[in-house]
Amino acid sequence: MKIAEIEYTPNPNAVKFVLKDSITPMGVTRSFDTHDSANGVPLAQHLLAIDSVLSVFFADRWITITQDGTSDWPQLLRSIADPIRAAEPADALIDPSVSVAQQYEGAEAGVGLDDHRLPMIRSIVDEHIMPFLASDGGGLEIVAFVDNRLMIRYQGACGTCPASLTGTLMAIENLIQMEIDPDIEVVTV
Repeated sequence: MKIAEIEYTPNPNAVKFVLKDSITPMGVTRSFDTHDSANGVPLAQHLLAIDSVLSVFFADRWITITQDGTSDWPQLLRSIADPIRAAEPADALIDPSVSVAQQYEGAEAGVGLDDHRLPMIRSIVDEHIMPFLASDGGGLEIVAFVDNRLMIRYQGACGTCPASLTGTLMAIENLIQMEIDPDIEVVTV
């Protein structure tokens, strides 16, 4: 795979590798934070095997790598870039038999996802929130919706970014409350 550019994100522990070719189908993302979660995806396995790498996030034409904060980025970037450049497109294929809900071990994953407000919430998230998160190398997944509590899990650079747990979370909640229902609370899991 060819790397078009490397972008720093607002999260000091995450970097976004912009690729010349797609790594996932448009609109499909995948987050890996353990070797088990990367089973069957060789590129993700190679990247997670690098010291200090905590997570790998694939989305369209980019990969975000989050580290534990103990490595110097210039050195770590070289270690990360090599397996990306050496990877064949098949090394990044996502197994379509693994559902989004199966990616999470949380007991509440998938609960309440039949609520009649969820299509409107997803539309707002996709249209107004995801482009901003993606520009910074991140994303989010709606995990559950129970008792007016929308449970989300940040992905990529957003997963460990201090701003995602405060200002970004409040902005998401405010937008959903204004557009859908003032009683909805947004929480991270």
